[in-house]
Amino acid sequence: MMIQALFFLFVFTGGTTSNPNLYDPEDNQFASNRTSDLVLGKDETNTSETQVGAFVFECSWESILKKFDLRENNVKYTMGRPVKDHHHVTLVYMEMDIFVILDVKEADQTLVSYIWVYWRWNNEHIHWNPDQFCEQTHILVPAKLLWKPDLTIEEMTDCDKTAPSSLLNIRHDGWIEYRNGQVVDITCKMDFYRFPFDYQVCKISFKSIMHSDEELLLVNNRNETLTHYEILKFLQPESDWHFEMAETNTETVDYFGFNQTKIVYTITMERYPILYVANLLLPLLFFVCLDFASFLMSETGGEKIGFKVTILLSVTLMQFLLNDILPPSTGSVPLMVIFCVWIFTMMLLSLLVTIFVRYLIDKDQTCKVKKNHSPLKCCFAGIRKWIHCSSAEDTAEEDESFPKEGCSSPHTDVSLVMEKVYEELSEMKKSKYLLSSRTEDEKPGYWTRVAEKINKVFAVFYIIAVLLFLSVLFTVWNIDGT
Repeated sequence: MMIQALFFLFVFTGGTTSNPNLYDPEDNQFASNRTSDLVLGKDETNTSETQVGAFVFECSWESILKKFDLRENNVKYTMGRPVKDHHHVTLVYMEMDIFVILDVKEADQTLVSYIWVYWRWNNEHIHWNPDQFCEQTHILVPAKLLWKPDLTIEEMTDCDKTAPSSLLNIRHDGWIEYRNGQVVDITCKMDFYRFPFDYQVCKISFKSIMHSDEELLLVNNRNETLTHYEILKFLQPESDWHFEMAETNTETVDYFGFNQTKIVYTITMERYPILYVANLLLPLLFFVCLDFASFLMSETGGEKIGFKVTILLSVTLMQFLLNDILPPSTGSVPLMVIFCVWIFTMMLLSLLVTIFVRYLIDKDQTCKVKKNHSPLKCCFAGIRKWIHCSSAEDTAEEDESFPKEGCSSPHTDVSLVMEKVYEELSEMKKSKYLLSSRTEDEKPGYWTRVAEKINKVFAVFYIIAVLLFLSVLFTVWNIDGT
């Protein structure tokens, strides 16, 4: 029985009664095979390593940085293009999305928008097998650790005030991705000839600042047939403009002696005219109607002139508003400006005609007053009164006493003289009437009738001019629109 127990112990202990692995004389620690396995598993967790057979895999992003020595002062990744041979061309694939139009400054001819850009290029120095790094296919690193394309927007007039993206996405196959949102203030040549029913075409061109096509080549990353939908799919609705079309094309230009490729995004947008029609166009038409209605007002008072002056000042205010919207210089004079100037001219002419008509009416009234208070008429009235008094006195004296024969009264002699004077003045008056009858200038109400005729003729001319001008303007508007 004792022998069987010893044999069983021998087999269990592997052929010896003592195991040196169970005791470590250096650190006086006992350890078993199971304990060693547990400790190994703990160390594996601390070092982020995975052991499969004879291979050990790193699972942290720091291991990838250490593998390629990605640090801030490494000139290999920051100083030049990421190519192993300088004859290799760096292809930069790019996309652009428009998120919102912040402002359209017509006076400055600039477009302010918020856009997102996406760049992608290959770095020949970076490549790893995801299987050796726990299936890590990409990592994010600070943008200052790697070279980036020196792309700029050709039409940009103001520097971007938003902070650029500080991260780059590195993929295991060596492709570097960069995404950035920015506010761009770009110049846009605008045509206001058909304002407010106008279309505007603005361009956003991306190109390299220093590299030629032999070093860096821009490539559109989108299908050109889907450009319109892709560019405007994130666009937020804007109150004043509606985007009709967006397209992209690639152009090659010669700048400072070397060729450069640039990607041009062309955006076509249409203005919503409702606001300008309600606030500018319709009030001008209403002012024309009011000015025409003023022809029905009386010419005797001064209210008509004051009414026309008020309308003229209102049109002037509209011109100031239009001046704030439109730029000081354009390729052609907008039709809206021509319309405002024409309305102002017609109203000014109407005011001048009203002033002239009022002058004629006042002249006619002045002639009537002078005619009723003429000195010759007063003289006739005095002579008639004096002769009548003298005749009455002579009659009374004759009734009281009879004069002697052959004698004449001094009153009678004076009466005869005055009668002769009266007869001569009457002849002069008749001669004056004969002369004045040859012309109609002094007829009562003559200038009033002339003023009424002028007023009627100008009213007809005003209506014909308005209808004719609006017809021509509408025709030109449609011809230029087509």
